[in-house]
Amino acid sequence: MMSVRFNNVLDVLENYKSSVNEKDVDRFVSAYASDIHIYDCWQNWECTGFTQWSENVHEWFDSLTKEDVLLKVDYDDLVVEENSNLAFVRCTVRFAAYNKSGEKLRQMTNRFTFGLRKQNDSWLITHEHSSLPINMETGKGIFNLK
Repeated sequence: MMSVRFNNVLDVLENYKSSVNEKDVDRFVSAYASDIHIYDCWQNWECTGFTQWSENVHEWFDSLTKEDVLLKVDYDDLVVEENSNLAFVRCTVRFAAYNKSGEKLRQMTNRFTFGLRKQNDSWLITHEHSSLPINMETGKGIFNLK
């Protein structure tokens, strides 16, 4: 595992954005604690532990590479609450996929909650929860409510 120090919570969020954009799996997962627990709104519903999460991220980034898309991440409605050792983040995260010529192919917005703790003077994500509101008539997720 790559050793990166995140001095503040916003460093962790910036790492998320830039490592997704660059499809850098090692740098992306370096922001997660070994005992990470994730509730995801995709196939794997729940993910526990660093190894399982790293495998999921490899699959995600490999699919982006195969599709030959650039994925950009942006945050909206960002709220960070923290004390000296714990932090809570809530926001919406917009994922937009572009082809090589810069044309936007698709976009989706998820609701995210991150729980972080300071470990060895570096912030790490210990819990992540992504979700979508559900259309009660169709039972389908609403990907771009915002």
